[in-house]
Amino acid sequence: MTPLFVDLQAPNGVEYRQPTGLFINNEFVESSSNKTIVSLDPATERVITTVHAADPEDVNKAVNAARTAFHGPSWKQMPASKRGQLLSRLADLVEENKELFATIDAWDNGKTYHEALESDLVDAISVLRYYSGWADKISGQTTTAIPLKFAYTLRQPIGVVAQIIPWNYPLSMATWKLGPALACGNTVVLKPAEQTPLSILVLADLVKKAGFPPGVVNIVNGYGREAGTALVEHPLVDKIAFTGSTATAVGIMTAAAKTLKNITLETGGKSPLLVFEDADLDQAVKWSHMGIMSNQGQICTATSRILVQDSIYDDFVEKFLCRVQAVSKVGNQWEKDTYQGPQVSKSQYDQILGMIDIGCQEGAVLAAGGHPVDVGGKGFFIAPTVFTNVRPSMRIFKEEIFGPVVTIMRFATEEEAITVANTSIYGLGAAVFTTHLERAHRVADQIEAGMVWINSSQDSDVRVPFGGVKQSGIGRELGEAALEAYTQIKAVHVNMGSKL
Repeated sequence: MTPLFVDLQAPNGVEYRQPTGLFINNEFVESSSNKTIVSLDPATERVITTVHAADPEDVNKAVNAARTAFHGPSWKQMPASKRGQLLSRLADLVEENKELFATIDAWDNGKTYHEALESDLVDAISVLRYYSGWADKISGQTTTAIPLKFAYTLRQPIGVVAQIIPWNYPLSMATWKLGPALACGNTVVLKPAEQTPLSILVLADLVKKAGFPPGVVNIVNGYGREAGTALVEHPLVDKIAFTGSTATAVGIMTAAAKTLKNITLETGGKSPLLVFEDADLDQAVKWSHMGIMSNQGQICTATSRILVQDSIYDDFVEKFLCRVQAVSKVGNQWEKDTYQGPQVSKSQYDQILGMIDIGCQEGAVLAAGGHPVDVGGKGFFIAPTVFTNVRPSMRIFKEEIFGPVVTIMRFATEEEAITVANTSIYGLGAAVFTTHLERAHRVADQIEAGMVWINSSQDSDVRVPFGGVKQSGIGRELGEAALEAYTQIKAVHVNMGSKL
């Protein structure tokens, strides 16, 4: 039998007690079928631990616990300000344990410890604090223009929300979904990615310590084909919020249609980055490098298609390659000078190498990388890879690779750059580098993307909506916009004496 807790020591020396059970109704419990998920360190391929994996019966228990909590007095009648205080307390607990969370996500995911601590944890804490402040500020409207009548609206929670998060930012993505959902008064059943099951279980322990009532937050680690499908198809789930691949989102949307579930989807991307001849070239190189090579290239908004104007193309490529060589040190996630750790899994590693082979076969010039990196003889390490002389028809230019692989191609005019940038099924992010003010705003307006960065890349702020267009998703996360995703409007008509 798999225990419900294990004592672990991470490679950086941090010792802690890791929950391994399913978190249902504020308790860690065993899976009904004794199925398990093995968590591997992608740098060493060694087993970290084994956790319980939910089957449909477990998912049903979690959904029913969330349904009971949603209608129960301890949550439904809780003052909104109290919900905010609980979220604030949870943020405090996460901050008190930020080094532990950074350790777990670095170990389980392969991202560098520094990146996890200085970026992911800062984001997660900020999101929880931000939505704790929104909890008692969600309100409706009144209309009094009709004689002897008036109408008002109520913004009410949707109900039981199924949330499915990805493996690239485990803790951050959990808070992006939990924060607004809980602030609005919903209850949640959350399924983490099977590749990164650990940190969310530690967060679950803190949910209970923060004082959330039983059933408000439930965590069911499990495989997508079993737990994920059962969650999406469950008749008592009112809303689905998903972050992951476009292909998986299509299946979720199809299943949700059977019961007309409310959905929010944040899916794939192949974000363009446009560098015009008047750009600050050094800044463009630094931002564009970070935009694709950080987090091992495992970013949905990664600016993986770089378009550079003819007159500066050669200079840009030379500087970019120098930047890759100087900065993109590949190594284990604990070394302070590591920029790029291992890919998250063997499957992802193989998929990336396969796409690199396709790029070579298509005739693109492999200017850097394109091969595995030996770091102690084990692990899923890939050299940062740069393709030049790329054509828009190539698969490496069109398809999301989700790894440290970038394509660089030329353009002659602004019109051409916009046309090529928009020739994609995706529309998540885009970046524009120029010192021409009018061009910056003009291009930002014409690019088909949910977010456009001007003279930067990958900027994200909890107060600013995040999401895409086309096959990059439906709806928005973060900011006030996320509250709309987790509430529904009820109209109330009041007759003050009008007669038929």
